[in-house]
Order: sequence, then structure tokens, then C-alpha cells
Amino acid sequence: MKNISQTNRAILAALAVAVGLFMVAVAPFLIQVSMERVVAALVEVSKEQPQYASGIMLFSYTFPLYRALIFVGGVALILFARSIYKGETWTYPASLLASAFPSAGGMFMFLPYVSWVEGFPIPMAISMVGLVFFWSMIFLGNSDKWLKWGHFLALTFAGMLTTHAFTIGIGNLRMLLTRPEKPLYGGLEWWVLSWSGPVQWICVILLFVGIYQIASRRTSGWWLGLLAGAAILAIDVPTQVIRTTMSESTSWDYLYGSLLSIGLLFALLFPKFRNVLIEERECCCKEKE
Repeated sequence: MKNISQTNRAILAALAVAVGLFMVAVAPFLIQVSMERVVAALVEVSKEQPQYASGIMLFSYTFPLYRALIFVGGVALILFARSIYKGETWTYPASLLASAFPSAGGMFMFLPYVSWVEGFPIPMAISMVGLVFFWSMIFLGNSDKWLKWGHFLALTFAGMLTTHAFTIGIGNLRMLLTRPEKPLYGGLEWWVLSWSGPVQWICVILLFVGIYQIASRRTSGWWLGLLAGAAILAIDVPTQVIRTTMSESTSWDYLYGSLLSIGLLFALLFPKFRNVLIEERECCCKEKE
């Protein structure tokens, strides 16, 4: 980041403080309001459709989990601001990871909100604030054109896939908790949900770590992104086929996950992007020469 202008560094430092304060002092209250509205709506819905009752417990735990991640990420951005202004290289991947929490978390909370609550989707504001800093850091914190667009595509797809995978995992668990044959499983269309959910959550962890590592231009980050994208694609395609052919499901959620995985894999494998995403490999090649 020392190669970028002082003006850009000043803008990013100011944004880090502003977004960090929002994540610490505003977002927690917005999340509480959002959670209570979603839970209240599900309490009413579950009276007529008991299959949605499990969502009350799941959202009561997952909303606070993301609130904690967003809060810690906000504290981090405030602490990083001075070092961002000084152009210290380590702040680039660290700040991107911190701002990925509200970006992904807000979008996750947005999905049940718009499904059950009318009016302006409050969690979308959290996601957009996080994305403002996330994308500003990518475009103002890089000087190389290919690196900017490589990071924009790879890291944005990684963040979107993180949100989608976490949401799918919660959806799988919600359905399993209220399955008709509980505690038994009623066939392949239910088995695949207990298979898919844990894979999705494992990939969420891989993707969050991968965001940091990809932003650091490490070979390990590239491989983590590739692994998570390939694993989600490998589980989502058969799950979509099984759920649409063997159950009454009309959801295309696994198809959307497959498309996001393909987007991430393209960003990682496209030669121009791959060459700039892995700095370690370039260094090794120069040493051999």
C-alpha cells in the first residue's frame, strides 16, 4: 500500500474509522431490531406452517453470532486506521477480512428479513456499508489494473459464496430439524441435506480464511478459494438434482450456489488474474531466473 497516493491512504483511513464506528455502535442495534422482527414473524407463521418453527431458534443464534463478528471487525478497522494511513502492507488483507464480516453477515440477515418482514430491509444497510469499504480498499489500495480486477472478482465472489453457503447450511438444518420422519431420515432427498449442510459450513470457514490469504497474494489463499469453490460446486449440483426430482422442493438455491462457485473458480483460474493473485509464485520464479 506504500505505492498508492497519500490522498488515497487518507480516504481509506477515514473510511476505516467511519465504517468501524458504524459496525461497533450502530450495526448491533440494527441487528437486534432485525432479529426480533424476523423471529416475531416466524412465531406467527409457524402457527400455520410448523415446518418453519426451527427457524426461530436458528436465527436467534446466528444473528448474534454475526453481530459479534461484525463488532470485532469494527474494532479492528478503528485500530487499523492509523496503519492504513501510513501505508503498512499488512493492513490490506486484514482490513478486507474485517469488512467482509458486515458485507457477508448483512446479506445473510437480509435474506430471512425480506422473506418474512415487510418494509425496508434493515440488514441490507449493514451489508452496503461493509461493501463500500471492501471495494474502496480494493480499488484505492492497489495500483496494478489486473490486480484490482482480480481481487475485485475473486474476493467479491468469495464473499458472496460465503453468504450463500452459510445460508444454505442454515436452511438444511432448519429442514432437518422439522423433517417428518425425525429422528429417522426418509430417503436420499433428506440424506443429502445432512451431507450438504456440514460441507457448506466448512467451506464458509475456508472462504473467510481464503479472503485474507488471497488478499495477501499467497498461494495458500488461491488454493483455499479453489478448494471451497470446487467443494461447493461438487455438493450443490447433485443436491439440486436430488431435491428437485425426489422431493416437492421447487427451490433453485443450489443452482445459484453452483453459479457463484463457477464465478469464483473463473476468477481464480483465468490466467491473467491467476498470475497476479499469487505473488509468492512470481517471487520464486524470479529467484530461479
